[in-house]
Amino acid sequence: MTEFAGSHLSCLRGERLVFVGLTFRLAAGEALVLTGPNASGKSSLLRMMALLLRPWRGGLSWDGAPVADDPDAHRARLRYVGHLDAIKPMLTAEENLGFWAALHGHARPERQARRALDRFGLERLAAVPARYFSAGQKHRLNLARLLLAPAPLWLLDEPTVGLDHAAIARLEEALTEHRAGGGMVVAATHTDLPLPGNRALPLDAFAPTPGDPDGRPS
Repeated sequence: MTEFAGSHLSCLRGERLVFVGLTFRLAAGEALVLTGPNASGKSSLLRMMALLLRPWRGGLSWDGAPVADDPDAHRARLRYVGHLDAIKPMLTAEENLGFWAALHGHARPERQARRALDRFGLERLAAVPARYFSAGQKHRLNLARLLLAPAPLWLLDEPTVGLDHAAIARLEEALTEHRAGGGMVVAATHTDLPLPGNRALPLDAFAPTPGDPDGRPS
């Protein structure tokens, strides 16, 4: 069975050790929810999983093989949605998603874009330039990109921020389908997330203590 894992991870940002000795395992169909107060390292861990940040100590593996051995292969099997959107404000909603669909090889990107817009309740805004979107609408458009580029691992940073109840329900449906197909989800959140059967990973449990030997710089 496919497994994504981290072993004895430590994170250093600037001169501050954020977390130490963090270990996790995630199998196909599972969800991991990162919890903890601000500055506990939730976003840093997601960026580490996406290879946007190097571990200070420890390592990541996919099916037992270090992801550092083939970083391009790892990047190809993940989709990362962070705090910043990837929306072009001058393009319409359909054009934004159509570009993304074409980039990932869809034969009929416009059709796939319209389907993704419909899934996130944006079909009536298909012809509207994204510069007119609210923050919540932009976030839904950003999340809709997940449907156009299949990948086994979804890394989501505060995915429900700015979403109303209806949009959260649509996100829950997408997450459920992804996991039912063997996909994995890692999400950082301060609020309840619609991920039934998830496992919580409290980042504050891995906070460094004075004199911690696991990677503190000299």
